[in-house]
Amino acid sequence: MLSLDYRDARPIYEQVRDGLRRLVVTGALVQGEKLPSVRSMASSLAINPNTIQRAYEALEAEGYLYSVPGKGSFVAEHTGVDRARQDSLLHTFDQTAAELLYLGVAGDALCARIANLKGGAAQ
Repeated sequence: MLSLDYRDARPIYEQVRDGLRRLVVTGALVQGEKLPSVRSMASSLAINPNTIQRAYEALEAEGYLYSVPGKGSFVAEHTGVDRARQDSLLHTFDQTAAELLYLGVAGDALCARIANLKGGAAQ
């Protein structure tokens, strides 16, 4: 499910958070799917359960997950992602697109890549 890179400068909880976010965005984890318990995932990754809990809480705050007391954490509807996250990603996109245009990538090529993502991403 997830793999950690101990040479990565990012904290472990961020790697877990980003890995789970990627699984949700790509459709590997679908809406309503139950995630492994904090204890189970911590055991499988051989890390502290508090690290997993922190990642789950961050994803819940961003709208990717929701929790049900006594039941666990589940993948939320994709419409629940918060506005701050969208704004942050759009800012990063604008910077990246501007640099690609500067480096000579045609605008049509960027549009085609977006169209391919839209066609291939889980809706």
